[in-house]
Amino acid sequence: MRHRNWSRLAAFVVFAATVGQLLVATLLPDLDQFEGKAFGWRLLAYPLMMLAVPALWLLAQRRSGGREPAPWGAFTLVMAPFLIDVTGNSLDLYDSLAWWDDANHFVNWMLLCSGIGLIACRRVEPAWAVLVVVTGIGAVLAIGWELGEWFAFIRHGTEIDTAYEDTLGDEALGTLGAFVAALGVVRWRPRAVSGRAP
Repeated sequence: MRHRNWSRLAAFVVFAATVGQLLVATLLPDLDQFEGKAFGWRLLAYPLMMLAVPALWLLAQRRSGGREPAPWGAFTLVMAPFLIDVTGNSLDLYDSLAWWDDANHFVNWMLLCSGIGLIACRRVEPAWAVLVVVTGIGAVLAIGWELGEWFAFIRHGTEIDTAYEDTLGDEALGTLGAFVAALGVVRWRPRAVSGRAP
């Protein structure tokens, strides 16, 4: 019970810290680290995306009449990449550290897909199917993310000349992060299958 309370608190802290930074970035768009990065869109989209997995889980529980405890740890893993991204922008790490963007696409997809996999693959068998499902979800999300970036700020921005190579690299790193997440889900999945919250 205590672990579940801490996991729930962690999810709320991650959500609040992300939304707080998004508000600052939206209200102070002239700061160099926020300029031209579509924070108005992010203020709308990030909270919705952070809450999508918990909302889908709750809906599935209600439809099936399930009484499983909420997997707050997995929810926090899903939400963490949004906090990392916004914090990286707030601290100007994307412009000051050349490797930051690439590291984010790998690490954030690993976190995101770990959370999704622990929820979605609770009863998926055999183990190789978990690898395919989680890696596939990660690849699809990586493509969707890059399409969103292109629409929100690349197509009319200053990065259009390098966007193709960057997009391919980001999709590859995201998919690799999802594959690593899948390996972790295969390893830790028995906890989820047994009914304990990840």
